[in-house]
Amino acid sequence: MMDEIVRAVEATLFAAEAPMTIADIRLYVGEEADVRAALNSLQDHYAGRGISLVKTGDRWHFQTAHDLSHLLRRERAQLRKLSRAGMETLAIIAYHEPVSRAEIEAIRGVQVAKGTLDVLMETGWVRPAGRREVPGRPLIYATTGEFLTHFGLQSRKELPGIDDLKAAGLLDPVDFALEQLEFEGDDELPQGGETSEENEGDSPDSLESESERA
Repeated sequence: MMDEIVRAVEATLFAAEAPMTIADIRLYVGEEADVRAALNSLQDHYAGRGISLVKTGDRWHFQTAHDLSHLLRRERAQLRKLSRAGMETLAIIAYHEPVSRAEIEAIRGVQVAKGTLDVLMETGWVRPAGRREVPGRPLIYATTGEFLTHFGLQSRKELPGIDDLKAAGLLDPVDFALEQLEFEGDDELPQGGETSEENEGDSPDSLESESERA
C-alpha cells in the first residue's frame, strides 16, 4: 500500500507546475496518505540520480541534480527591473520579517516609495502578513515560498551573513568602510537633520539572470 502512495506522490510532483506543500499533495493522493513518509522515501530513491527531490521552505519539487545542471542549461537574458530601493527593501524584509512600512523606513533611513512594495508583491517575493497589534494596526510584510524557491533557499536561516556577502564580493569594501565612517560621524552631527531619498524608483537597476535550469 505504501508503494502505491509513493508512486502517487511521485506522479503528482512530476505533473506539478510549481512546488507543492504536503497539504497540496494530499488534495491529489488523499487526506489519509502518509505524504511525509512518501516524500522521505522518494528523496532516498532519487539521491545521487540525475534529478533530485528538493524541499524549499515547506514546498517540494523535482529538479535537475546540481552537478548536471550545466548539461541542460539554456542561455537566456531575462531583464528584470528592480530599483536599488527595491533590492534594499526586499533585503530588509527577508532579514527582519515581519516588518511594517514604518519599520522598513526606520532601518533604511528614508521613505519607501509607494510603488516599491507593490513591485515586490507583483514578483511574488513579498506578501502581506497581517497587522501589527499596535496603535494604527499597520500592515506588516514577509517573504514568500516563491522567494525561497527563486533564490534556492530551504529557509531564511540560509540567508548569507555580512561576512559571506563580503567574501562573495557583493559588498564593496570601500563603500562598506565609507558607510561605517558615515555611521560613526552621525553621532557628532546635531539632531534634527532629515534624510530624503532622491529619485527612488525613477532609475531602476537592471538585474540580469543569464541562466535557467531545465
